Order: sequence, then structure tokens, then C-alpha cells
Amino acid sequence: MIDGEREAVAAALAGLGTATLGESGARLLPPRIRPVWPGAALAAPAYPVRCTPGDNLAIHVAVARAPVGSVLVVDVGDVPERGYWGEVLTTAAAARGLGGLVIDGGVRDVDALARRGFPVFSHGIALRGATKTSPGAAGLAATVAGVAVAPGDWVVGDADGVVVVPGASLGVVSAAGRARADAEEGYFSALDGGTTTVELLGLDVSTVELGGPA
Repeated sequence: MIDGEREAVAAALAGLGTATLGESGARLLPPRIRPVWPGAALAAPAYPVRCTPGDNLAIHVAVARAPVGSVLVVDVGDVPERGYWGEVLTTAAAARGLGGLVIDGGVRDVDALARRGFPVFSHGIALRGATKTSPGAAGLAATVAGVAVAPGDWVVGDADGVVVVPGASLGVVSAAGRARADAEEGYFSALDGGTTTVELLGLDVSTVELGGPA
């Protein structure tokens, strides 16, 4: 995928947003993966990383090797309570032109990440650092927060959360997302005009008990 095409895909996915993509075939990461500073957002090809729990050597390798514009999507196993990422790695990643980080583990130096405008989505904030000596993998398929991520997939993150769009389904998911977004525009117009969501969606409300004035 050439640069111009990649930028167009990124803009289209970011414009649709994670909520729409998540209803259109994208894989949803669990709600625990959240932006670490307000306004953080990303849409870029995924670069999967697998770490030994408590160790971030594979992350350092990934920062050195990941393609420009990609987002690291990192599994740290069953030890999330470490600061696997901070200002030093952020500085290195930004210098190499990486697009952000999604990690099912802890990060730190949050003010610095926000100040640099580097988008990070994490399991939480953790002060204790990680070792840098154990095996891992970079640029190979991984399972992150229970979601399969492979090279060639796309990752999108915004205020609502994070989704993964499989590379093989990129066109299908994008088209479904666009159709859903167009349909919702019609919903908004009808709702602004006084139509209720019950009417709009054709909901069966016979199981709902009512009280008070009609």
C-alpha cells in the first residue's frame, strides 16, 4: 500500500470511528484498553508485539524495526502492572515516525506522552518498570487482550476504545461502516424532527411495563 493510499484509508477509518467500526465487523478490544490522555486517537497499520510478562525487550526491538507510520499493538501476558512504556520509548518511537501504541499493560510518564501528542492506549498506569532481558516477538501475529492481531491488520483508537480491522476484511468493514454512518445520518434528521427511537427502530415494547401519565 503506497503512502497516499495508506493515508486515505487511515482518514476514512478515523472518520468512521471505533463505535461504528465495531458494529461493522471490526474486532473490539475490551473496555479496559483506554486512551491515557484526553484526545488521543490513532488509525494505522498494526505491528504486533509479544512480550514475556514483566519484560519489555520486544518493545524496544519493535520500536527499532517497525515500519514508519505503524502502531505497536502489544501483549504482555498476565503481568499488566508494570510500566512497559514511558517517555524514553515515546521519544524513540516518535523519532522513527511510529503512529502510536496499544498495550494490554501499564505505561507511565503520562504527562510527557500527552505533551508530545503521542497516542497511547493502555490497560492502565503503572510506576514499576519492566526488565529488558527476556524473549519475545516483534512483527509476528499476536493475541492482545483476547483479540487476534496480525501484520496487515489496521488498528483504530479514539475516545470510545480500540478496534482491530483485519487486513483481509478491510474493504468489507469499511463499506459496512460507511453504510452504517450514512444510515445514522438519516436517523439524526428524523430524531431532530420529533420521531422517537422506538418508532425509528421499530422496537417491540410489549414487554415493558408502563406507569404514570401516558
